[in-house]
Amino acid sequence: MRPELFAGFPSYLTMVMVGFLVATLLAKRAAVRAGLPGERIVDLAVLMLVLGVLGARILSVTTDGKLADFVHLCSDPAAVEAPDAKVRFCQEDAQCGFDYLCDPSARGQVAAGERTTMCHPPRDCLAALKFWQGGLTFYGALLFAIPGALWYCRRKRLDFLAVGDLVAPYLLVGQAIGRVGCFLEGCCYGAPTAGPLGVRFPGHALARHPTQLYEAAADLALAGLLLFVIGRRTRGRGETLGWMLALYGGARALIELWRDDPRGGLGPLSTSQLLAIPAIALGVWLIARARRGTGNQGATPLRSSE
Repeated sequence: MRPELFAGFPSYLTMVMVGFLVATLLAKRAAVRAGLPGERIVDLAVLMLVLGVLGARILSVTTDGKLADFVHLCSDPAAVEAPDAKVRFCQEDAQCGFDYLCDPSARGQVAAGERTTMCHPPRDCLAALKFWQGGLTFYGALLFAIPGALWYCRRKRLDFLAVGDLVAPYLLVGQAIGRVGCFLEGCCYGAPTAGPLGVRFPGHALARHPTQLYEAAADLALAGLLLFVIGRRTRGRGETLGWMLALYGGARALIELWRDDPRGGLGPLSTSQLLAIPAIALGVWLIARARRGTGNQGATPLRSSE
């Protein structure tokens, strides 16, 4: 893994920003071809980035099963384990690696199998805010960015569904690039595997499914499908956006079956699988609505449908 691409450039944040820039530039070019002022798409993208990062971080912190760790990082850092520490037993901080600290009182717990290592991260009361270290969820971004996009489109008298159709494939392109950042950071890994695609992640003895790359490949495949197949056969506004929600929801729910990193959920379903249900349902509704021709008369990306 490579947590830093270059000195001072965290891999995760760098790839997220590269994904944002690539998606924005592609969407701007498509907007100009469709007769929509490109600067409006750029403005919309910046708004969605800010709201998306906020929503993605909030959902990650509150639902990925690490909320207690963020609390303990401020109140009792020794209660938080460091699974990627270099050693299980230590006598001094330098043995742990990174900026981890050694807790001599944890020796008995490690020996008894109650902890994996005597090492723990340092106190950090702002850890929950440090999204650049990893911990953003695509669904959280959508939950916050879509209302912002609706507001912006109404304010600028743009047709939200038509704009959504236009940008949907490029959202997946940006997500794919961001997932490469997850891989480089070493988060969002999969279950152990003896197969040829297995990758050894820091802090894990066994090779694991690189589920980050599985999703990146799926996102690019879906983006191509939306651009070159579905997008050329749609019958009405919102259909491409609907296909994006339905197909991404299904693909993400499937890939989650191979995920094995700590994250929240309910019963046998992870948070992302639970959120895939309304995403797929909304997507199917948008597709059916477009194919019935509901609200398609006279709508263009340049003019509100109201």
